[in-house]
Amino acid sequence: MADIEVEEINCGSGNDYDGRLGLRIGGIFIIFITSFAGTAFPIAARRFPSLKVPTIAYDTAKYFGSGVIIATAFIHLLTPAFEELGSECLSGAWTTYPWAAALSMAAVFAIFLVELFAFRLGSDFFNGSSQPYDPHSHSFAAHGPEVGGGHLDGAAKTDKADSDYALSKGSIEGKEFLETASTPSAQILGVAILEFGVIFHSVVIGLTLGVTNEFTTLFIVIIFHQTFEALGLGARLAMLPLPRSSLIPWLGGIAYSLATPLSLAIGLGVRTSYNPESTTASIVSGVLDALSSGILLYTGLVELLAHEFIFSDTMRKAPTWKVLFAVGNILLGAGLMALLGYWA
Repeated sequence: MADIEVEEINCGSGNDYDGRLGLRIGGIFIIFITSFAGTAFPIAARRFPSLKVPTIAYDTAKYFGSGVIIATAFIHLLTPAFEELGSECLSGAWTTYPWAAALSMAAVFAIFLVELFAFRLGSDFFNGSSQPYDPHSHSFAAHGPEVGGGHLDGAAKTDKADSDYALSKGSIEGKEFLETASTPSAQILGVAILEFGVIFHSVVIGLTLGVTNEFTTLFIVIIFHQTFEALGLGARLAMLPLPRSSLIPWLGGIAYSLATPLSLAIGLGVRTSYNPESTTASIVSGVLDALSSGILLYTGLVELLAHEFIFSDTMRKAPTWKVLFAVGNILLGAGLMALLGYWA
């Protein structure tokens, strides 16, 4: 009986790798393409007005992606963190305290403190340059360009409500890019934090995908998972108040798109020895998942929901159908991502 238990709970090296190397190698390129397509669509829609992407298509991707990010934090990060840090392979202090919840909470407060001081420094900078920075403002200067009309205008206009609000805060409407070229560092920091959170998660996914014996099922789920997540990240990268020629949003999209394929390649390189359920792997992946869940929870609930709906002057004045449309897409994204958690 003891021998059977040792086989079921392998806390050392080795895994259930079952071959199919060609399919796994092909998966590297498929995941990269689908991930990059997900991030590139919102960025291209925002920055190339000649594409004439309907505003509703961009808004759908943006709000759908917000729901995906929140569901990822709860279902795909926090839950696995509890399982990994509660593994039977762990002993000592790891078994006497709910470390997953503690680390997630620590990440929330760490991001809060980072953004708090970033906002203060940003306010001091813009006060010194006669353009106060309000982190809760949804003017162009604070949270990126808004859209108007039936198509995206590529970062040139704000709607009337946001323009009035920006003017009341002291910004000058006639200068647009000249005034906002020195972008609020806090906004860029917020998107960078979001990206780091999803990249940590993607690394763990790739390593597991490289050695799992349930590759086909997990691979299909990961394609949808990465594409949905990419839409959310791409929408936020697209909203950065940067010149249209800036490569930063594209580089951010490429970095995210490479995370899972590269970690999958690494997983294939150690496919005969890496065990995702070993003591060391459980600790590392559990800590990363817990920290990433806190990052995405803060970003999703504060940056995406609170700033987009509660603090947004535009959303407060928007017609009911627009609010319901946005909320519906958030719930759809969260629901589909939560459903994927049934398989992975």
